[in-house]
Amino acid sequence: MKRLIILACLLAGSFFSSRAFACTGITLHTVDNNPVTARTIEWASTPLTSMYVVVPRGQEQQSFLPDGTMNGKKFSAKYGYVGIAVEESAFIMEGVNETGLGAGLFYFPQYGEYQPYDTTKQDQSLSDMQVVAWILSSFASINELQAALSQIRVISTDPRASTVHWRITEPSGRQVVLEFINQRAHLYENPLGVLTNSPEFTWHLTNLNNYVNLSAGSINHRQVGRLNLNAFGGGSGLHGLPGDMTPPSRFIRAAFFQSTAPRLGDEDATVVQAFHLLNNFDIPVGIQFTDPREVPNMPSATQVTIASDLRNQRLYYRTMYDSSIRCIDLRSIDFKRVKFQFAALDTDKRQPIEEIKIR
Repeated sequence: MKRLIILACLLAGSFFSSRAFACTGITLHTVDNNPVTARTIEWASTPLTSMYVVVPRGQEQQSFLPDGTMNGKKFSAKYGYVGIAVEESAFIMEGVNETGLGAGLFYFPQYGEYQPYDTTKQDQSLSDMQVVAWILSSFASINELQAALSQIRVISTDPRASTVHWRITEPSGRQVVLEFINQRAHLYENPLGVLTNSPEFTWHLTNLNNYVNLSAGSINHRQVGRLNLNAFGGGSGLHGLPGDMTPPSRFIRAAFFQSTAPRLGDEDATVVQAFHLLNNFDIPVGIQFTDPREVPNMPSATQVTIASDLRNQRLYYRTMYDSSIRCIDLRSIDFKRVKFQFAALDTDKRQPIEEIKIR
């Protein structure tokens, strides 16, 4: 058991390398203002062990610590939840609880700073990789979370690991971003609904002003001297939209793609729309490596894409191995009686291809 715990802690450290991990998050709304959050999970170095996790009410949980033990903060699940985890069932990357509160973890290198680990405060120490599990277990609203932040000390289980930040969304549509900067917790309202990685969230909002010239639709023809100029195609109003995979550029693209998406009347249709939008953020695994001999044998750096219908408590996902959309309906789960469980997202690691028979 101790060997497994140590392995999990080491994975928490090695999970975050400078070139490997990126996330893009968006938020769409139906015509009834029902929020649908969606995001990608990238990891370019190796195929992740990705799984869904079902946590019942009353499930006892405890944080990993830097010494490789699970002797940190204890917390019991007041609310049942379903999440998508990587490498270890406690490491929930994205999830929804039975009240409809959603939370997700995003990579945040170089700009975040937690409080240093204090061995005399183990009972308050919570691994950053387990903050989502703590949020989903404990709270039904952002206000409840905000009131409880002073009760925890978020730590890293490995000094080599990057910091992370979090996006939390209520069924009402209210969304915040939680960041630890200079060892202090900062909770920012996120009316835009977009999140990527570094720099800090407020910097990304300011950076949007650099793209005030962009707009949906096409640019009207213009005359320069005696020459008439015409756009080559539709969507020319977004000419100049940054196309690289850095977090600032992904943030800008996500903001404009999301803002131009029409509101639909059906939640499932909005979920499908979110997956279509996030197709634009799939990262080809090869572009992450300067030496092609280092490219791992897997189909994509974008390994999992997730969407959450918060009011209806439905969690959707697809993977790099199977682009069909799968769904877990939390309302069909009796969280008082269900057993704690987890299972791999994919059993067959090949994209299903249906052959059409012509007669």
